[in-house]
Amino acid sequence: MPQIIVLPHPERCPEGMVFEAEPGDILIEQALANGVDIEHACEMSCACTTCHVIVREGFDSLEEPDELEDDLLDQAWGLEPDSRLSCQVEIGDDDLVIEIPKYTINQVSENH
Repeated sequence: MPQIIVLPHPERCPEGMVFEAEPGDILIEQALANGVDIEHACEMSCACTTCHVIVREGFDSLEEPDELEDDLLDQAWGLEPDSRLSCQVEIGDDDLVIEIPKYTINQVSENH
């Protein structure tokens, strides 16, 4: 079973987290089930960018993002080449190391 390693984030996951998930599970669902507070304003329907994460390790083991996800990612705060929307990431067979960006587009636009 692959391990998901969430790097520490000062507000969303201060201590970081490590948990296991089954291949085929959706990343955000497993993160939330394991106490990682990833924002998801559109209720995981691929309609916003609040669940944006950066896959620091294991990116190549994931399926390619579809056109809708790519279009939305262009609007994400702190976009990097290994960025994904966690509501669209189906976990594969490899371990993943993910980082939750410092801000989401909601936080930036609302001046948090």
